[in-house]
Amino acid sequence: MKQEGPSSLAFLGPAIREAGQHDLLRVRKTPGSTPLLSFCSNDYLGLAERNAPHAACGAGSSRLVSGDRPIHDQLEKAAAALVGQESSLVFTSGYAANVGALSALMGAGDLIVSDARNHASIVDGARLSRARVKVVPHLDLDAVEHALREGGFRRAMVVTESYFSMDADTPDLRALRAICNAHDAIFYVDEAHALGVLGPEGRGLCADAGILPDVTVGTFGKAFGAGGAFVSGCAPLATWLWNRARSFVFSTGLAPVVAAAALSGIECARREPIRRETARLRATQLRRGLETLGIRILGDGHIIPWVIGDSSAAVDAAEALATQGIDVRAIRPPSVEPGTARLRFTVGASHTESDIDKAAEAVAWAMRRSASCAAG
Repeated sequence: MKQEGPSSLAFLGPAIREAGQHDLLRVRKTPGSTPLLSFCSNDYLGLAERNAPHAACGAGSSRLVSGDRPIHDQLEKAAAALVGQESSLVFTSGYAANVGALSALMGAGDLIVSDARNHASIVDGARLSRARVKVVPHLDLDAVEHALREGGFRRAMVVTESYFSMDADTPDLRALRAICNAHDAIFYVDEAHALGVLGPEGRGLCADAGILPDVTVGTFGKAFGAGGAFVSGCAPLATWLWNRARSFVFSTGLAPVVAAAALSGIECARREPIRRETARLRATQLRRGLETLGIRILGDGHIIPWVIGDSSAAVDAAEALATQGIDVRAIRPPSVEPGTARLRFTVGASHTESDIDKAAEAVAWAMRRSASCAAG
């Protein structure tokens, strides 16, 4: 006899169907027999496929109980040194890092000034903090300063990404640091997509701007080819988060084998600058190739967003490229604003010159095939 789902969840069926009708439904992709050339991975330096040093598979428990391992301490010291901070605390993911840090640092009576295009993990962390959240227009320095001048808060924090993954652009980090200094506000920067690739020795865009945030967040699951994330700052910050960041306190510690892979990734990235240089060269090659086709590309660097506009057109373009052996996914609302659906190419050190040529040729074919692909 067929079992019906709980009536309280009956809304899910219509909601799923509606999302599908608007090309906003994500479904699992079963790998085909012929591998596609990926342009949608965040493995910017091509380190994800290397063999990690041997380490225990699991931590076994929260690090506050019995899950703390020497490899965690080694990784935290390396992460802090990478971004020029005094100390770090490692989390199981970038999402856990932002949710845990923001909700532990801010509370009722506080103000969080957040860029309108900050990642969902920042949005959720700000909400969970119970602080008042002022969302300011993307990259708008005047709006940030105006929000701080209004006052009426116990403490304030300005939160931004250093390299926005959907637009491939960056804020004026030096100006934001100065604004925070003037208003005694905490400056919180997520360097997830910059670390390993951008800035001197791949140390991120804050290092490139010559400034130090109060809080730096980074991930090991992108350029460093492993998993997990970290929050860096002064020594008291790590102590506070160890005690108050719920996503850290109540989670099993990062698997030691993953921590070892992350440490190896940091060491490889710094020891082999050719990976960073290759990623940048290949990104420049693809940008030029797409611009030659008349496509307006956003931003700069190793993330290459092509705004198409309509969600259905973006899905069609992605599917067309897949038939040519190119794997790049359609980014649609709510990840981006309505009417700005896009294809987002991510370029890394593992791509060859011929890979880039193949991608550009596939895009040219897709544009000839469908006029809707030419949007943007």
